[in-house]
Amino acid sequence: MGLLDPLAALIAAFCLLGLLVYKRVNLGITLNAAALFLALFALDLPSIWAVIVRTTIDPLTISLVAATFGIMLLSMLYKETKTIDVLSESLGRLVNNAKLTVSVLPAAIGLLPVGGGALMSAPLVEAETEKLGLREDKKTYVNLWFRHTIFPVYPVSQVLILAATLTGVTVTTLVIRQIPVVAVMVVIGYLVGLRKTPKQAKSEATKADRSLELRRFVTAFLPILATIVIVVVFFVDVSIAPFVGIAFLLVIAKPRLRVLAKPLRSWAIWGITLAAYGAFLLRNVADAIGISQIFGSFVSNGSVNVLLLLIVIPAFLGAITGSPSGGIAISVSILAGIVSFTGRSASLLYMSSYLGYLVAPTHLCLILTAEYFKCPLGKLYKYLIPSLLVTFAATILMYLIP
Repeated sequence: MGLLDPLAALIAAFCLLGLLVYKRVNLGITLNAAALFLALFALDLPSIWAVIVRTTIDPLTISLVAATFGIMLLSMLYKETKTIDVLSESLGRLVNNAKLTVSVLPAAIGLLPVGGGALMSAPLVEAETEKLGLREDKKTYVNLWFRHTIFPVYPVSQVLILAATLTGVTVTTLVIRQIPVVAVMVVIGYLVGLRKTPKQAKSEATKADRSLELRRFVTAFLPILATIVIVVVFFVDVSIAPFVGIAFLLVIAKPRLRVLAKPLRSWAIWGITLAAYGAFLLRNVADAIGISQIFGSFVSNGSVNVLLLLIVIPAFLGAITGSPSGGIAISVSILAGIVSFTGRSASLLYMSSYLGYLVAPTHLCLILTAEYFKCPLGKLYKYLIPSLLVTFAATILMYLIP
């Protein structure tokens, strides 16, 4: 037995988690520290060792960690080789419509799940929104909102893969259930951010110019496309797919060895990879001490509604950790055993954590975008909160549909 009963140990672990989040400690360190802290106070040493070994050799853990590492490496190589610049520039010239550009570009760059990545699309969005005469608050909203419309249906997003792996449902199931919600997000983004703007005259471009830009776009997009196709079409394990994309990128960009090695010297890639492991370790520790049975007693006696748990817990944790991954990992640790995860419940948990994170002031993209456009958060939330509420309503409606 550990030093504390499971509920007291969980409270202590959450206090540590809150402190580390407040101090902006890396998510990988935070999740692993919380898991080990919880284990030390609630389990004996042989049990702790057994949980660590089981987590480390679990094929699901290995697959998730490899997939996370590969996706982050692909994202960082896109940036280091400047291929992301080619992708965004060629897409902007092909679209040739300011409204469409400011909605498509942030989402396209969102295919690269880099922390604070909204800052990558901000200069391009700024140039296009100047043509539309948007104020700083609308510019901030459009860049932030449209960047985050892609992730709930992007099959090689590490957050989506994490949610699917921890809940035992397929990525495809989550994507299908979340397509209508994403459609609502796109419509809301247009109505709130772009509807009352003047139409822009299209500039003339020769057939040769468009052909050149199309070739540049297809070439730059090919590594991402290969990664998606190999998962969705050929059902290759998601831990392998990013490395296929990396191979395509290396052939296209032909980077020097120092460019290739630079991401491996960055803490960012190892921190995110460590977070993937920490998510599984926290879930397994919580399972070993019987956290789900404690919360299950509240559900069985009617004190708490399951639907409320699936909304409030992930949304709160996604917001305070500033990470949908952290919100999902901790929520599954708490709710496993209480909730029988299906496509419906897993999707609701994912979207609750994601939306809680999206609008939280702990969200790096939100803070960086607001700083870039010099927009006070109060003005941004004037558009963001109504958009969130409508999206949450669509999410709950999808949950109620069998």
